[in-house]
Amino acid sequence: MPIIKNNLKLYRVQEDLTQEQLATIIGLSRESVLFIEKGKHYPSIKIAMKFARFFKVKVDDIFYWEG
Repeated sequence: MPIIKNNLKLYRVQEDLTQEQLATIIGLSRESVLFIEKGKHYPSIKIAMKFARFFKVKVDDIFYWEG
């Protein structure tokens, strides 16, 4: 069964941001960013689009199917 993976940590580190900083920018808690990065929580479409807009990439560049 396919699962959703993500490159969120990669994009965050490229921008030299902490989880706390990214969370503040997007409007989430640091724990939410941590859980999304670890694949323990999937963001809503609205939050996924906020990440993509901030990093200036497509949602599919951050979140993708594997398997």
